[in-house]
Amino acid sequence: MRVPRIYSSLPLSIGSSVVLDERALQHVVRVLRLRAGAELWLFDGRGTEYRAVLETVEKRSAEARILERMERNVESPLDIILGQGISRGERMDYALQKAVELGVSGIVPLFTERSAVHLSGERLEKRLRHWRGVVISACEQCGRNYTPGVDTPRSLAAFLGDCHAGLAVLLDPRSHRPLKTLPSPLGKRLILLIGPEGGLSEVEVKEAQQAGFIDVSLGPRVLRTETATVAALTALQLLWGDL
Repeated sequence: MRVPRIYSSLPLSIGSSVVLDERALQHVVRVLRLRAGAELWLFDGRGTEYRAVLETVEKRSAEARILERMERNVESPLDIILGQGISRGERMDYALQKAVELGVSGIVPLFTERSAVHLSGERLEKRLRHWRGVVISACEQCGRNYTPGVDTPRSLAAFLGDCHAGLAVLLDPRSHRPLKTLPSPLGKRLILLIGPEGGLSEVEVKEAQQAGFIDVSLGPRVLRTETATVAALTALQLLWGDL
């Protein structure tokens, strides 16, 4: 059986014991049904993981003792910031999950003209917590010890105003420039902009171009937004990353 990997936001150190939070408890005890003595890996989201063993397991609590610290780096040499147009439910979750698996270092959900999802107040906070949970789960699954940040959703204009360094790439099915013709990114830093269902409007594309983004296409077929995320990140990792 594969040893489960669990994220912990609490300080971790060799010889100490850590109480699993509600999210970890749900996964370890109620889903995997692990018992005292079971081995697991804990990671802090900042690059370090620890071998641990479950000491106590109860219905509403579990505690693990940390045995050993491990340094293991599976991060991509590319520093990719993903600006992802907010799409509906499972499509957005899928895009975020696969983006983490494919090595992005940060994610910025974007409100755009064609975004079908409108969020504010408590509903926005709830969705942001959900997205961050999706990212943590993806890190647990794929072996990453660094947890990519998910920024508070912002407007496309605000995002464009913050993009000052790195190769800025815009996916646009109307573009005649193949992704493979992009220049090599200086410093291995990339900013990737992908629209929601329906893509970005012509006005938004022009605004991105004026901000320094290079428009590229992923071939003659129109891809769903979540498919475009996977295809673009895979291509970028093949060109300059670790695939």
